[in-house]
Amino acid sequence: MENPLLSLSNHLASLVEQAGPAIVAINSDPRAAASGVHWRPGVVVTAAHTLRRDDEIRVLTASGEELKAEVAGRDPGTDLAVLKVAGFNAPIAIQPTTSQVRPGDLTLALGRSLNTGITASLGIVSSVGPAWQTWRGGRLDRYIRLDLAVYRGASGGAIVDTAGQLIGIGTAALSRTSPIAIPVETVNRVTDNLLAHGTVPRGFIGVGLQPVALPEHLKTKLNLSQPRALIVVSVHPGGPAEQAGIMMGDILLEIAGKTAGDTDDIQAALDSGSVGQAVHARVIRGGALADVDITVGQRPRRSC
Repeated sequence: MENPLLSLSNHLASLVEQAGPAIVAINSDPRAAASGVHWRPGVVVTAAHTLRRDDEIRVLTASGEELKAEVAGRDPGTDLAVLKVAGFNAPIAIQPTTSQVRPGDLTLALGRSLNTGITASLGIVSSVGPAWQTWRGGRLDRYIRLDLAVYRGASGGAIVDTAGQLIGIGTAALSRTSPIAIPVETVNRVTDNLLAHGTVPRGFIGVGLQPVALPEHLKTKLNLSQPRALIVVSVHPGGPAEQAGIMMGDILLEIAGKTAGDTDDIQAALDSGSVGQAVHARVIRGGALADVDITVGQRPRRSC
């Protein structure tokens, strides 16, 4: 009679062997070990927080070859960085034909150590949710929380299912409670932007906002149902909001057709596709409603 545990063990070991050639170790800082995934021919994707510098980066392949890597771009919002590696001819990681990830699915986190080679940890998908705005301002197409260990040096490595297909890139930097898999669709979208532009453009209107509760008398007067809105506490000089006539003290109710009750609502509305577009905003000014059209700019690199 076949031992089911032995069969599972052999299957998992085979998956690691099959996926291993696409997993690299990244040498960018002696104090910060990292892994990466051969995502497209000559293109390695890793976790942005693991790269301490943009020069003198090398990747160690499964064959033991050390290759020079060039940073094509990084996106702290999604914790992704893309490296171009000339002469890298190893297999690329297998992307899924369908994106069916369920809570409870067995999963492996794969990395590569400069000293010991391929590393693996086993766990499950803890939860799967809809599109998620990270605390760094990036947008993940799905929220995939993992119940497994992402060992030191394995951030930026592959999260794969029991068919050996990618679920995403593993990172421990986007959540204080558990590792996250940056989903394949997010990685592809960000990689396209970083290869083309070196950055992921994000919308910027140039205001500082603070959530406030709307007084009952004001809600009654203006026939409003939402309990909260955002008060403008600062306006960036010369920015899109100032050019549109937004002033300190305005209370932002809606933007781009969506209720503005939290700053996350603004970040969600100002994705990369909004840059250069006019978005409609509704504000309370002097106790009355006012409509404003704001042409969205591109967020400066160092703006929050």
